[in-house]
Amino acid sequence: MQGVLPRPPASPQGRTLVVGAGKAAGAMVHALEAMWPADAPLSGLVITRYDHIPTRPVGVPSRIELVEAAHPVPDQAGMDAATRMLALAQTATEHDVVICLISGGGSSLLTLPCEGLDLADKQRINTALLNSGAGIAEMNCVRKHLSRIKGGRLALACAAAQVVTIAISDVPGDDIGVIASGPTVPDDTTCAQAAAILRRLNIDLPSAVWQALDSGELETPKPGDAVFANQRVHLIATPGQSLAAAAQVAREAGIATYVLADDMEGESREVGKVHAAMAKAAALGQGAFTPPCVLLSGGETTVTINTATTAAGLPRGRGGRAAEFCMGLAQGLGGAATVWGLAADTDGIDGVQTNAGAVVTPTTLRDATAGGADLADCLFRNDGYSYFEAAQGLVVTGPTHTNVNDFRALLVLPSPL
Repeated sequence: MQGVLPRPPASPQGRTLVVGAGKAAGAMVHALEAMWPADAPLSGLVITRYDHIPTRPVGVPSRIELVEAAHPVPDQAGMDAATRMLALAQTATEHDVVICLISGGGSSLLTLPCEGLDLADKQRINTALLNSGAGIAEMNCVRKHLSRIKGGRLALACAAAQVVTIAISDVPGDDIGVIASGPTVPDDTTCAQAAAILRRLNIDLPSAVWQALDSGELETPKPGDAVFANQRVHLIATPGQSLAAAAQVAREAGIATYVLADDMEGESREVGKVHAAMAKAAALGQGAFTPPCVLLSGGETTVTINTATTAAGLPRGRGGRAAEFCMGLAQGLGGAATVWGLAADTDGIDGVQTNAGAVVTPTTLRDATAGGADLADCLFRNDGYSYFEAAQGLVVTGPTHTNVNDFRALLVLPSPL
């Protein structure tokens, strides 16, 4: 964060207000408080996920209010805090500096429904989006147009001030308009696109909201709008940087390392199978990768929840996209003797579970069967947590206080002749 912070306001009556939201927001607040001049006023309100506030550094005084709320489905605490944040932003004048701290998870934490929707509606819509298999850009297109604070509207509220957005990317391509649904940056998506996504996914809205969406009444501020003329945006951490750091560690250990991509999307289990095919080919000395080697990738895959489980009276599965990826990887590897894999969410939380992700080893299939788990059943129910719990392959880190999207690593050794 050093080097991107603005100077305190030059005007004696100027304030520095800090707003923002995300799973890394607690750590970002502490870093800002530690770097800000002790004699310069600093205040504000930032929202993070429950249990995601790190231990405060010794000697760093608290000057910014940190509020905890629910993720990935919003709750009343998040809505109340977002209401207060918007009101605070609206007090900003031309003498003030507004610093917005943004990281992944901010879309759910920063909940302020548009007119015609209440919290229950937002919870229903958000759950439907999460279960649909839609990509993060599509989900956040909808969220922006059904909000009073996202999609550039927070910047609109404090347009008189100098606005500096400091962001940690958790989205493919590092699109600043997608991170936390871009509360302080221009939105290049449209009401028409949001309506099309909702209709394709069969997600219903109250008739008045459909009308407002279809008429363009809920349109967001666009690139080139004067409201963004007095602002700066800085990305201080990205998925690509995390993969580069991991690659450096592997190469220092003398292992050839290949970064496949930092922006992979698609169904988690299918992406896992593709990784398995690449790893098996590499183990045999085929293709572009020579063993021993490490294959790295990032991005944000998706899980389409199988609604047939409810109809069949089966228990709802537990697990996020990392565990789902690992089930697909294990299935694709089929117990390959020289491949090990890890997939985890860098925030330490895979979906809504307590694990960050899972590991796949040559004995995973056998270990899971011995533990009472059936791979076909767990795939049918999207139950990656139970599968790797049985295989003793869960990776549990607790909250990491950062969020640079999915992290995947495969170690491939030569296959024996």
